[in-house]
This record gives sequence, structure tokens and C-alpha cells, in this order.
Amino acid sequence: MTRTITTITVLATLFASSAASASVRVDPNLPEYTRVSGVSGNLNSIGSDTLNNLLLLWAEGFREIYPNVNVQIEGAGSSTAPVALIEGTAQLGPMSREMRGSEIERFEARFGYAPTAVRVAIDGIAVYAHRENPVEGLTIEQVDGIFSSTNRLGGSTINTWGEAGLTGAWANRAIAIYGRNSASGTYGFFRDVALGGGDFRDAVAEQPGSSAVVQGVASDRYGIGYSGVGYKTSGVRFVPLSNDGGENYYMPTAENCVTGDYPIARFLMLYVNRNPRAELDTLTYEFLRFALSKQGQEIVARDGFFPLPASAVRQVLAELQR
Repeated sequence: MTRTITTITVLATLFASSAASASVRVDPNLPEYTRVSGVSGNLNSIGSDTLNNLLLLWAEGFREIYPNVNVQIEGAGSSTAPVALIEGTAQLGPMSREMRGSEIERFEARFGYAPTAVRVAIDGIAVYAHRENPVEGLTIEQVDGIFSSTNRLGGSTINTWGEAGLTGAWANRAIAIYGRNSASGTYGFFRDVALGGGDFRDAVAEQPGSSAVVQGVASDRYGIGYSGVGYKTSGVRFVPLSNDGGENYYMPTAENCVTGDYPIARFLMLYVNRNPRAELDTLTYEFLRFALSKQGQEIVARDGFFPLPASAVRQVLAELQR
């Protein structure tokens, strides 16, 4: 769990001075995006399915400002982003997890420098149950017991809803498990945090996209699954989670994700190929500036994710301009 604690500590430290803006409300101190001249051409994005809809919305807003820009978006999973950046088939590599060391090494072998990660939003990975499921909450050990075959977090294997604490007609019902495929950054992040780096059970029904996980749970009264908070529908409910053995349960709200009370939170990132000895190309830079602007972060909130505070955006923009 060391990596999880480190991630949450970074989140809490980064946003400590902006606690009031850590809700779904967009920080009023974010910079307004202003149009510049000379922006046109084709912008390609290949990577995370989690960010797919968000990128589509950003592209729509960006093209309203720059009608001569064409944005192509392909969301096949975070693992496709490093390959696309290395091969030069995309300027943007959206990822819902950090690049692995091996991916960075391959990039460095090709270009002689590391890829640049641009934090663009915050996401809580929600555990979803059917809307009729009465479970009041789960500990992170119980989540591991449901989804994993290794039980590295100290719990035991959970096969039925009775073993997860439900009684009556639910007690003997087998839990149907839904998740992402291994190309997904959500898959890897959930495995690292909620399974302690262990292995998923063979019983997990792997889905090709984030929305498909939620749809699977919505159509299965005894189902459970994990996906980004932005994919919630009326057919499912969030399951509150506990990181302290069941003393307190927390929903995946912006505040709880930032403070670390909710145990499964992460940054969403756009990776770019930025030579440290040269400026980023104008089209890519302006798209990033739009995504990080007040208008872009309003889109983040509208899409169900959590916007960055102005302090974090200033830090990201300063790093891009070095």
C-alpha cells in the first residue's frame, strides 16, 4: 500500500492551499482561455478510454474557437498511448495511470528524453453496485477479497453477498464481478491500489470500456464493478469505501479523493512528446492550455470528473513553459 499512500499524500499536499476549490465547483481563479492566431491542423489523440468522452468535449470546445483544427480521438486503453507517442501517430497520449518504467525507457531509447506528463483532472475510481443493492459500504480488504485471487491486503475470498455483509434474500447470492481489460489504465491502477498489486480472479468479466463496466452492473442485480466516477448512471450506485477497517466509509467525492479519505483516487494525464530543448508545437500547447483553462475545467466538472485548482494549473503550465 506504500504507493497508494504516496499518491494520496501528493494529492493532499498539492491541493492543501486550495481546499475550498477541491469540490466539483470550478476554481474561479483559473485562467480564462484567450484565442491566439496561427492555430490550425490535425491533432491526434490515442490512449485511455476513461478520458475518451472528456477529450471529445474538449475537442468540441476547442474547435469552436479554432474551426480549422481537426481532432481525431481513439480510446483503446492507456497502454496504447506510449506506443502512439513513440511511433509518432499521436501528439496526445491520454492515460489514466502513470507510465510504467519500461514504457518510459522505450520512449527515451527512441528520443533521448522522457515523455512529459500533463495532469488535467482528478478521478475517483468508484466501486459500483446495482441500484437495488443495499450494501452500506465495503472495506478495501473486502474489495480485494471480491476482486482478487491473491488477497494481499489481509482479507479472505468473498464469493457471495452474505460474505460481504448482506442478509436475507441477498445472503446466498453469488457476486457477479465486472472489470476492465489489461490494456486499461484503470485496470492497472485498481489492481495496484485495491488489490495490493495482486491478481484479478478469473471470474472477473472483463469489459472493453469504462461505460461497459457500469452497463454490466446496471443490468445485473447481483453485480459489482469498478470504473471512473464520471460514468455513473441511474442504474447503479456508488459503494462507500473504508480504508480504516470499517470505522468510517466514504463516497468518491472530490473532497474525499483529495484528502485521501476515499482510498482509490488518481490524476488523469495527457502525455506529450516535448523535447526539453525546444518549445512544444503550437497546436498541442494551445489544446493543453485550453484543457487547463477555466473553460476546460468546467468541461471536466460537467463530465463528472474533478477539476484542478488554480494552484495546480499554474504549476503544470510553468512546467510546460520551461
